[in-house]
Amino acid sequence: MNKQFVFSSLTRISPLEETHFEVEKIKKENWQNGDYVVTEVISRRNALRVELSNGRMVEAARGDLIVGALGKRFATLEATGSWEDVKDDGEMHLMTGAGLMGKVTSRSFMLSPLIKIKYVGHIKVFGHMANMHDFYPKMKWTGFDIPVILLVGTSMSAGKTTAAKIIIRELKKHNIRVVGAKLTGAGRYRDILSMGDAGADKIYDFVDVGLPSSICDKVTYKAAARNLLSMMGNDGADIAVVEIGASPMEPYNGDIAIDLIKKNIKSTILCASDPYGVYGVMRAFGLKPDLVSGIATNTSAGTQLIENLCGVRALNIMDPEVRPEMMKIIKKCLKGEEVEAKI
Repeated sequence: MNKQFVFSSLTRISPLEETHFEVEKIKKENWQNGDYVVTEVISRRNALRVELSNGRMVEAARGDLIVGALGKRFATLEATGSWEDVKDDGEMHLMTGAGLMGKVTSRSFMLSPLIKIKYVGHIKVFGHMANMHDFYPKMKWTGFDIPVILLVGTSMSAGKTTAAKIIIRELKKHNIRVVGAKLTGAGRYRDILSMGDAGADKIYDFVDVGLPSSICDKVTYKAAARNLLSMMGNDGADIAVVEIGASPMEPYNGDIAIDLIKKNIKSTILCASDPYGVYGVMRAFGLKPDLVSGIATNTSAGTQLIENLCGVRALNIMDPEVRPEMMKIIKKCLKGEEVEAKI
């Protein structure tokens, strides 16, 4: 094992931890999105945390060598940056704990300083530069016909993953086979792991098809997403609980993801960070959810404002007492599907 390195969770689709590889500096003009690289931690502060390939968190210290992937992030509430913005000095940031590496160009004042790292070199296996794209199974498009409960948000951190976990738990009470997936976002393993912890029989995200984040050109994303849907479709699930990371209007290709599964969407749950965001998403994206939840529903004032302003049902599904109503709404949306009879 390569114990001298810290393998971040973006390496989980690869055999790099058990594979002999070389590290070689490559000219910037030859870098590509998704390239596996080695960087050295140059931050001086303590308690820096990295997400490992198994999802556990570990502290990293100055001088540690981290294996991650070049990528892009455009987080409205935290930080934005890209590997394309790295300068000749090779200094960049760990843009997520998962090992998404690039130069941060904008950061919220509310966010703790990110881990500073410096480029050491690209990973080469048998003389070839290793890219995330090299390590996932290429599937023949077999179609996707599983009914979908879709979770979208007005922004990041609006409560989508929390809602997904609650829905999965409720579905599993009825012995329903569930696949949980996150189709867009910036690579973190914890979100889909939490879906598995909630009872999902299988879990997937865009990392499984070679994307460090879903920010890429539309052709690349569409091909990767179709591959991901083929993988999901082969698991014999009764239903898919699917999260679109961030919001559909951000540059994570959420609009393409939704379009690819449009005919499968039976219920849409919008998680909102504030009531006016619900109105904005509905107007901008032409979306009318079956239910609104998330941070905006934490108080009765929020739920009433959503219902009065937008004319849609709002429930704080963190409250166990409202979950029977939530499931009643979902069951109604699944009318005519085989899974309806199980709920």
